[in-house]
Amino acid sequence: MTARVVLHLPEYMLARLAAGKPLLYSRIRDCLVARGGAVDLVTGFDKAGWREDGNLHIVENGAGQRPGVLNAATAYLDGFFHVDPVGIQAASRIGGLVYDPAAVDGGRAAAYLATLQQRFLMPRHSRYKQERAVRAIPKGALAVFLQGPAPQRNGQAYCSFETMLEAVCAGADGRPVVVKPHPLKPELGAEIIAKVRAKGFDPIATDANVHDILAACSATVSINSATALEGFLHGKPAVLFGKSDYAALVKTAQTADAFAAALARALADPPDYARALYWYFGLNCLDITADSFDARLLAIFAEAGFDAARLGLT
Repeated sequence: MTARVVLHLPEYMLARLAAGKPLLYSRIRDCLVARGGAVDLVTGFDKAGWREDGNLHIVENGAGQRPGVLNAATAYLDGFFHVDPVGIQAASRIGGLVYDPAAVDGGRAAAYLATLQQRFLMPRHSRYKQERAVRAIPKGALAVFLQGPAPQRNGQAYCSFETMLEAVCAGADGRPVVVKPHPLKPELGAEIIAKVRAKGFDPIATDANVHDILAACSATVSINSATALEGFLHGKPAVLFGKSDYAALVKTAQTADAFAAALARALADPPDYARALYWYFGLNCLDITADSFDARLLAIFAEAGFDAARLGLT
């Protein structure tokens, strides 16, 4: 029997799909329909009631491994995506891969880095709305990026945001500490900064464009923010206080006391940024702008057991 592809999306995404957005799912639909495949649209995903039915299910913001299910979400940079049998972002299968920079083609990586810089760094573009006016940031500062509650809720954080920011302030070794609240959670960020200031520290709060911060800082610090990878575009190393699927590319501190040593290692032993970004995004994520998007998408489906023949594609 020919299998169908079922897209499990939040209601607001289903409403926007008729207009060609969100891009990932409109591209998946168009890729399949153009080849004679069948696509169904469903609101949400019933984890408890899930039963394998012979179709391929793609779940927005999905989690966990199930036969016939792929999890999908943005992969940190705008236009890049996970369509993954294991999970998304910090839980994606990329975290289980071996990263060997020597095995990554240096010439291709350098060209890829230049392309990414043209796409994101030059226009100062990030996933969330950013301040367009250029702001002055202290040179050599440590840049702390706060997030929403997801890392703690998903069990990915090794500590609270307050503990992280306090550890950075305590271990900055004379460097200024700049902290940016998440653009979608400014109140949460302000609350965290106020608590750390009440303990006698003096982090510099800013809502500056993330690229202005990254251009000036010496390193980034977060639980597992996209800014760690955006920092690579500027040649800046990262320290994380949480789990990630790019742990091989950064230094990780699992406790506040471990931060100073992790920072020293990050500064002394930065990754080859071009190879790291090419390996992560170029070789292991889907790029909505790439000519190879359809071919790579269908290869992911085939790896999940749903090749062109099973999906009835021509």
